[in-house]
Amino acid sequence: MIPGLDGLRAIAFFLVFLLHNDYFAFGWVGVQFFFVLSGFLITGILLDMKQSLPSKEYFTKFYGRRFLRIFPLYYFYLLLMAGVTSWLRSQSYRQNYMTLFHQQLPYALTYVYNFFYASSSFVHTKFLDHFWSLSVEEQFYVVWPLLIMLVPQKHLKKLFIGGMIFAPLFRIAMLFVFRTFPNPVFRGDFGWFIYPLPLTHIDAFAFGAFISRFEISKAKLQLVVLSIAVPVMGFASQYISTGEFGNWSSLGYPIVMRHAYEFVWGYSLLNYWFAVIIYCVVKDGLFTKVLDARPMRYLGRISYGLYVYHFGLIWFAGRIRDYGITDETIAKPLTALIALILTVAVASLSYYLLEKPILNLKDRFFPLKSKARMADPVNVTG
Repeated sequence: MIPGLDGLRAIAFFLVFLLHNDYFAFGWVGVQFFFVLSGFLITGILLDMKQSLPSKEYFTKFYGRRFLRIFPLYYFYLLLMAGVTSWLRSQSYRQNYMTLFHQQLPYALTYVYNFFYASSSFVHTKFLDHFWSLSVEEQFYVVWPLLIMLVPQKHLKKLFIGGMIFAPLFRIAMLFVFRTFPNPVFRGDFGWFIYPLPLTHIDAFAFGAFISRFEISKAKLQLVVLSIAVPVMGFASQYISTGEFGNWSSLGYPIVMRHAYEFVWGYSLLNYWFAVIIYCVVKDGLFTKVLDARPMRYLGRISYGLYVYHFGLIWFAGRIRDYGITDETIAKPLTALIALILTVAVASLSYYLLEKPILNLKDRFFPLKSKARMADPVNVTG
């Protein structure tokens, strides 16, 4: 395992966790970080496999290993929640909310939840909302191996840079379509309509892919500059557009970034910042002492489970309000604390009882040569 990456996964999860507990509005970028990290890891694996395997084995072993990593936990959660919500509905407990899960379940089962999320039919439910990102990841896994196989080594840089350029152009094109051809199927707010579409985030995967094979010049200096410039540009764009700085905890980048055309350039800027962070950690060993601390490594190892379970457990923890704890100065932090403890506990049990035994089958049924196996990530969220 590459030093520091488990710690980065842990940080990405905590960003999302803080967002979903309404503590840090910038936390939505944890998903973007996961996308960039997936692009980095998966591209490295695919290129190593391409060099060492014939095409048939390349596809069967990649998809076989991804199947064993992703599907068991994913479908276990859906099955578990189907049972829990059915029982709660039979007990006449928040029946409408439980029914909502069952209505939306087919979209999650077929990995098209992100398209449903972009539609006018979408209704929020903490049992499934976060699955839009897992759908995007899975759609990336379907297409990217084919592109890596077909594109010659000498043209890889063009492929990666093309993805970086294509994404903002796609977002502009979608704005034109949204305004010129209004459709009742589209979600009413453009920012929320475009946010879960897979091609919106192709630059995140492309930036990650780029750093898996190519260098970033003066990466540490760029990291310092970007770490200052990103919030400055965010707050400046918000102020110029609205006359206000907005929520300080968003760092100038509220989720879906409606103002100052941030949805065009903001995603790309943030994705590049995250790519530079990953590059500095991997190539220069930056922050690895902290990132490789035992708790960080452990949380990164179980990060897939943390992500899958956390939002539903936040909802259940929030039910303390049903028992008279209604003062938000108490209820809000208590909900977050209970949810965190439950999430770590459930994800740990899931990892050791479900995920790890199945992960051990990867080398039995889909073995890789040593170089590709070393690159194969134990955990990539999604």
